[in-house]
Amino acid sequence: PIAGIVDVDSGIENMEVDESDRREKRSLSDKEPSSGPEVSEEQALQLVCKIFRVSWKDRDRDVIFLSSLSAQFKQNPKEVFSDFKDLIGQILMEVLMMSTQTRDENPFASLTATSQPIAAAARSPDRNLMLNAGSSSGTSPMFCNLGSFSASSLSSLYETSPVPTTSFWSSVPVLSPSFASPSRAASQTAVSSTSLNPHSAASGTAAGSQSSSPRYRPYTVTHLWGSSPCPAPRSSGTSILSGSPSLPARSSSPQAVPAGNSRQRPSSVGPPLPPASPSAASRRPSSLRISPRYLFTGELSVGGKIIQSSNWDSCSDHFTIEACKETDMLNYLIECFDRVGIEEKKAPKMCSQPSVSQLLSNIRSQCISHTALVLQGSLTQPRSMQQPSFLVPYMLCRNLPYGFIQELVRTTHQDEEVFKQIFIPILQGLALAAKECSLDNDYFKYPLMALGELCETKFGKTHPVCNLVASLPLWMPKSLSPGSGRELQRLSYLGAFFSFSVFAEDDAKVVEKYFSGPAITLENSRVVSQSLQHYLELGRQELFKILHSILLNGETREAALGYMAAVVNANMKKAQMQTDDRLVSTDGFMLNFLWVLQQLSTKIKLETVDPTYIFHPRCRITLPNDETRVNATMEDVNDWLTELYGDQPPFSEPKFPTECFFLTLHAHHLSILPSCRRYIRRLRAIRELNRTVEDLKNNESQWKDSPLATRHREMLKRCKTQLKKLVRCKACADAGLLDESLLRRCLNFYGLVIQLLLRILDPAYPDITLPLNSDVPKVFAALPEFYVEDVAEFLFFIVQYSPQVLYEPCTQDIVMFLVVMLCNQNYIRNPYLVAKLVEVMFMTNPAVQPRTQKFFEMIENHPLSTKLLVPSLMKFYTDVEHTGATSEFYDKFTIRYHISTIFKSLWQNIAHHGTFMEEFNSGKQFVRYINMLINDTTFLLDESLESLKRIHEVQEEMKNKEQWDQLPRVRTASQFSHNFADNPLVDTGGALPWGLHLYHHVLLVLLQQPLLVSQPPPFLILLSTTLFRVLLGLPSYLESNPKL
Repeated sequence: PIAGIVDVDSGIENMEVDESDRREKRSLSDKEPSSGPEVSEEQALQLVCKIFRVSWKDRDRDVIFLSSLSAQFKQNPKEVFSDFKDLIGQILMEVLMMSTQTRDENPFASLTATSQPIAAAARSPDRNLMLNAGSSSGTSPMFCNLGSFSASSLSSLYETSPVPTTSFWSSVPVLSPSFASPSRAASQTAVSSTSLNPHSAASGTAAGSQSSSPRYRPYTVTHLWGSSPCPAPRSSGTSILSGSPSLPARSSSPQAVPAGNSRQRPSSVGPPLPPASPSAASRRPSSLRISPRYLFTGELSVGGKIIQSSNWDSCSDHFTIEACKETDMLNYLIECFDRVGIEEKKAPKMCSQPSVSQLLSNIRSQCISHTALVLQGSLTQPRSMQQPSFLVPYMLCRNLPYGFIQELVRTTHQDEEVFKQIFIPILQGLALAAKECSLDNDYFKYPLMALGELCETKFGKTHPVCNLVASLPLWMPKSLSPGSGRELQRLSYLGAFFSFSVFAEDDAKVVEKYFSGPAITLENSRVVSQSLQHYLELGRQELFKILHSILLNGETREAALGYMAAVVNANMKKAQMQTDDRLVSTDGFMLNFLWVLQQLSTKIKLETVDPTYIFHPRCRITLPNDETRVNATMEDVNDWLTELYGDQPPFSEPKFPTECFFLTLHAHHLSILPSCRRYIRRLRAIRELNRTVEDLKNNESQWKDSPLATRHREMLKRCKTQLKKLVRCKACADAGLLDESLLRRCLNFYGLVIQLLLRILDPAYPDITLPLNSDVPKVFAALPEFYVEDVAEFLFFIVQYSPQVLYEPCTQDIVMFLVVMLCNQNYIRNPYLVAKLVEVMFMTNPAVQPRTQKFFEMIENHPLSTKLLVPSLMKFYTDVEHTGATSEFYDKFTIRYHISTIFKSLWQNIAHHGTFMEEFNSGKQFVRYINMLINDTTFLLDESLESLKRIHEVQEEMKNKEQWDQLPRVRTASQFSHNFADNPLVDTGGALPWGLHLYHHVLLVLLQQPLLVSQPPPFLILLSTTLFRVLLGLPSYLESNPKL
C-alpha cells in the first residue's frame, strides 16, 4: 500500500512506501527455506571467477588471466587474501591496471558479451544496439528491480539509515606501490560492504542458460536525436509512449527482445534503429573524439572501428564515448555488475544463502567503487569536472543495469568531493542533452527521465543529487542584462529541461516536421496535436518529478522556492501588451513551468492559504510599483499597509501552500494569458491577410494592366507566403494551447482563486447575500486588478475557442462570482473591467455561442441574479456614458450592445419579468436607460444610412463601365477605400434592431396593462414620437420646439 506522508512544516505531500509493507515483505522472505548444501569456498571462488571472467589457474578463452594473483597462489595460497572482499578488490584492481599498463594488448578483447543489450547487438545481423525506453522509476534500468537483486542489495538501498558500518574509504588495501596514482588511487581500491539481512531471497524464476554469443571488443554507444531531419523508422504497432507523433504508418517491425535480459524489459521495447549505412561507417574515423552534443542512435564500435552506424550519421554531429581505456574499464565493470543479477536469476536459492548473498553484495559494492575511481580518472589521468562524463550516453540509452546509478549515488554521496567530481559532469551532460532536445521526435524525454530518477534517489530524508543540483553555480544565475527572463531560461540549470516546446517561434523543427506538408487538413492537424500534447504531458510529468523532489528535500526547499519566484519575477514584462520577446522566457518554457506549479497546487486547501500574502514583508513576488489595484490607489494601499503593520505586524511566517498558491496564480498571469493573447493576434492577422489576398484577387482586373501590377503581384506573393507561415504557426499553437487537459487545470485553479476572492468579499461564503456591504474590504480593494481581470479574460478565451472545457465542478463558483461582481459594480474601480465581465456573459449567450447555453442558463437562473442583475446592468448601461478614456464615445456602443443582447435573453426568462416591471415602475434606472437607448439607436442608424448612401453612389458609378474606366486611378482607389471603410458601419447599423426590439417589447407590456397604467407616461410618449419621426426623416419635436 502507498501512504501519503505530509511534511507538516512545508505542506508538501510525499508519497512513500509504507514501512509496515516493507517489514511484511522481509518477514515473508525470511520464512523461505534456503535449500541445498552450504556453498564451499571453492564454489565461491568459481562464482567469483565466473562473474569477473578471470582465472589464475589456466589461460583460456573468454577469461582474463591474472598473472600476479597466479604467482601469489603458487607461492602461498593461504595468504593471498584475508576474505572475499579483499580478493574481489585485488581481482578488480589487477584487471583494471592491466588495461592501463598494456599498450598493445587489450585484456578485454577475448571476452564474450554476456549482458544485454550488448549480446543482442552482437548477435543481430545489422548490429543494432537497442534503446531501452523505461518510463518510470519502477521500470527504469537505472533503478533497482526486485527480481534482479538479492535481499542484501535491497536492504542496502532502501534501509532508513543506509550508512555503512565502516567508513567508505577506510579499509582500502594497498596492493603494490605501482598501483597508486597521484590522485589517491592507492587508497581507493576496495570498499567495505554493509552487513545486511542474509536470509531474504530475490524473487524471480531461474533463467535459461546463457546462450553463446560472438566475441566482442570494447564498444561505444552513440546517440542521435532531433538535430537530424531524417527520423528513424518505427513500427506501426509501436506504442505512442515510444513512437514519435508522426502521421504515416511505419512498415518496419519491432525487434525482438531476448528473454532473460536483466537490463531490458519486453514491456518497454525501444524503437528499432535504421539499417547500417556503409558510407557513414566508412566516414567514421577510427579514433573517436568527444563532441559537445549527445545524440541518439544505437552504434557499436569494435576496437575503435564502427561496426554499425545509423543513416542519420550524415545529418549531425555525434557525442560518442571515447575509444579509450576508461571506456574499456567501464564496460567491464558494468558487465560484472550485471552478471550478478544474471546469477541471482539463474540460481535464486543458492544466492539466498547468507554467505553467497554477502559475496554478491560485496561484488556489487566493489564494482561501484571501482567505477567511481574510473570516473574520477584515478586509475588513468585525473578528470576535470568540466569534461563530459562517460556515463551520460549509457543513461540516455537507458542501458545501465538495474540499480547501478542508485548504488553509485549511495556509495559516493557521503564524500562530498568525490560525489561532485562524479556527478557534476553527469548533470552537465544531461543539461547539454536537454538543450539539443526537440519535440520533433520522442527522444526528448530521456534527459528528463534520467535527471528525474537521479533527483528521486534518496537515502533517509536526503536527496543527494538534489543537494548537488541546487548547489551548482548556474542553479539561479544573477541577471546581467534587462532580459532577465530569457537569461534565466538560457543560463539556469533547470532552464534547459523546461524549454521544450511545440510553438513555432520556440522550436522551428516541430513545424517543419509535422506541419510542412502541402495541405494541412483538419483531421491531420487533430491527430498530430493529440500526439504532441501526449508528449508534452510526458515531459511535464518528468519536470514535476524533478522539482517535486527538490522541494521534498528539506535542504533544497528554499532554493526551489527561490527559483520558482525568480522565474515569476524575471518575466513580469510578459504581462504587458507590448513585450519584447527577446527579454522574457518563451511561451513553451512558461507553460511547462505553469503545468508543474499546477500539479504542486492540486492538494492545496484554501483554509491553509493566507489571502494577505501578497502584502507580506517576506513575500517572494515583487509587484511593480505602478500595478493597478482593484479599488484603491497606491496612496490608499500604502496608508492601509502602514496602518496594518503598526508596531506588531499581524503576519505569520508564510507556509508552502500559501507561497505555492500565489506563485501559481502569478504564473497563470505570465504564461497562459500571454499565450492566449498571442493566439488571438495571430488569428486576427490570418483574417486580415486572407481579406487582403481575396481583395487583390478580386480586383486583379483593375490593376493587372496598371504600372503598379508588379508591385501588387509581389504583395500578393508575400501575403500568401506569410499566410502559409501563420497557418502553420497556428497549427503548432493549437497543439500547445488548445489542450483540453491544460485548459481544465487552468479553469479549476481559477475556481480556487474565485473561492478565495468570494471568501474575502463575504466570510459567509457560500451563503452570500446581495447586495454586499457598501464598504469594500480593504484586502480586496488593495489586490492587483489582474486577479479579477485574468479570470474574465481566460473565460472569454475558452468560451470562444474551447467551450467544452467550461463544464467543470468549479463552474458554479464561476457563475456566482460573475453575478456578485456584476451586481456590486462599486467594488471595482475600472469600468472596463466590469465591461469585460459583461462581455463574458454576452459571449455565453446562446445567440452568440450555442455551446454555452447551459452556462448562461446557470447565470440567469441563479438565485442572486433574479433580483439585482437587471437593475445593475441598466445602471452600468447609463454609467458607461463617461468612462474617463479618450475612446469612451465609441467604446460605449459595444458595451451597450452587449448589455442589450443580454436583456433580450433575460426578457425571455419569465423569472426576470417581474424585475423588469419593478424597475419600470420605480423609474430609478429605466428612464435614463430608455433615453440612452433611443439616442444611441438614432445616432448609429443615421451613421449606417449615410454609409449605405455612399456605397450606393459608388455602385451606381460602377454600373457605367465606360465612365468608371475613364476616371483617374487615384479616385477609383479612393472610392474603393471609402467603400471598404463603410462596410463595418453598415454591419453595425444592421445589428441595431436589438434596441428597437426590446423597446417594442416594453411598449407591448405597457399597452397590455391598461388597468395599471391608463396610458404610457408623457416622457415615454415624447421619446417614442421623437424616435419614429427621426426614422421617417421628419424633424423631431425637440428640433421644432427648442423650448422643450
